[in-house]
Amino acid sequence: MRTLPRLLAACFLAMLANTAAAQYDAGAPSATPATPLAIDDARIDETNAERAQSQPGNNAPFWRGVRESGENPGYSSLPGAEKGVLIQEFVQYPGSRFTTAGEAWRQVRNAWIIPYGGALLLIVVVAIGLFYVAKGAIGLHGAESGRVIERFTYFERAAHWTNAIAFVSLAISGIVMAFGKFFLLPIMGGTLFGWLSYALKNLHNFAGPVFAVSLTVVFLTFLRSNWIRREDITWLKKGGGMLSGKEVPSGRFNAGEKLVFWGGVLFLGLIVIGSGLVLDKLIPGMAYTRGDMQIANMVHGVAAVAMMCVFLGHIYIGTIGMKGAYKAMRTGYVDETWAREHHEYWYNDIKAGKIPAQRSASAPAEGKPQAAV
Repeated sequence: MRTLPRLLAACFLAMLANTAAAQYDAGAPSATPATPLAIDDARIDETNAERAQSQPGNNAPFWRGVRESGENPGYSSLPGAEKGVLIQEFVQYPGSRFTTAGEAWRQVRNAWIIPYGGALLLIVVVAIGLFYVAKGAIGLHGAESGRVIERFTYFERAAHWTNAIAFVSLAISGIVMAFGKFFLLPIMGGTLFGWLSYALKNLHNFAGPVFAVSLTVVFLTFLRSNWIRREDITWLKKGGGMLSGKEVPSGRFNAGEKLVFWGGVLFLGLIVIGSGLVLDKLIPGMAYTRGDMQIANMVHGVAAVAMMCVFLGHIYIGTIGMKGAYKAMRTGYVDETWAREHHEYWYNDIKAGKIPAQRSASAPAEGKPQAAV
């Protein structure tokens, strides 16, 4: 049963590797195809012996022999399912110049995931910036009433902030590890960048399980408020009023927030957490072969970039994109005017007593709501 998924993954990896190789070769100068040469073992041994004396520590001939012949797998004393195997199995993909699955994975990562993932992140950041310059922050049409309504309980805010801190830690460390050599290494130098990468790698490994647990808590905590309702279709058809400037009535969470919840938190969250647990070797009973780790690395990278793009929009709306949104998650309370304009159906349910929430008769001191009325 485990052979079919690995076979399909290997075929997909080969396809991407061949494309990456074609792109690489297209920009490379043409060269005369190599012709098979007779191998004089005695001469090779003599050359290696001479090199060992003139260049002690230079093991290039050994690695060259491993790469070119494929007949000398070498020896490794590392433990694990592939102990004793120095080089990953040799696989000559049809039409490809790669001779190992590891080299194919490296080319897919360097020619596809890194450049396109980085470009996608930059596009999203620039698009958000342009939108903010053009439209500004979403404000209120009416004046604040001075009366506040509880939007998030203390437990909801604690779960959200725990998950948010873990996510930011993972995002920053992941970006530095994946793209840092392009924009930090030339500035910091190899030594300092190496120490930074090592520290962030350990932070990433420890923050991952925290993110997994806190994301599960967040999902269960807000699940009840994120079920799809009929008014969500209307909200989507009108684009949430983002372009028209006219608010579209919604419940406690609008359709945009629900898309983030189901697509970002649940779907991408499951993929990122599952592949991350594999990379952290936290799934019992798994062999953790090189092929398994390479597939998990690619899946993790693609899903993580997609999640960061989704959450960038969520972070924008929750901070500078909408006035009062950040205060709601920081203090737990919003003004009645804010509730009525941005989440009218939710506000009406609270007024009708359908949803239990604290309300104040007048504006309280920040973070200290008065007794509910």
